[in-house]
Amino acid sequence: MAATAYSVALLGGARLPAAFLPRRSSVCHHQLRLQDAPRLISLHRARAASEDTSASGGDELIEDLKAKWDAVEDKPTVLLYGGGAVVALWLTSVVVGAINAVPLLPKILELVGLGYTGWFVYRYLLFKV
Repeated sequence: MAATAYSVALLGGARLPAAFLPRRSSVCHHQLRLQDAPRLISLHRARAASEDTSASGGDELIEDLKAKWDAVEDKPTVLLYGGGAVVALWLTSVVVGAINAVPLLPKILELVGLGYTGWFVYRYLLFKV
């Protein structure tokens, strides 16, 4: 009954056949993970012991990055561009959050995007020979 009410609410009044509804399992996913945990841990330990890895991989990466940083001639400009990129990302996040806070604007922009996508498909993809 709850699945039927869910499908009716989801589809706006149209009923969905029971074959298309998600089935609920009697066993929770976290129970399966907890039961398999000792076996998985032992597999990971065996894999880590059998692999021939050393901690020098991380050291090589750090040394490579140090060498590339030393090769940079204009370090203040690189830092300025990096800081500018971080500020631009933060500012973009603030603007998108402010637009999202306006009640109808996100839905209007979604419709504009859908309209543009439809126009693009019609113009460039649908009848392109």
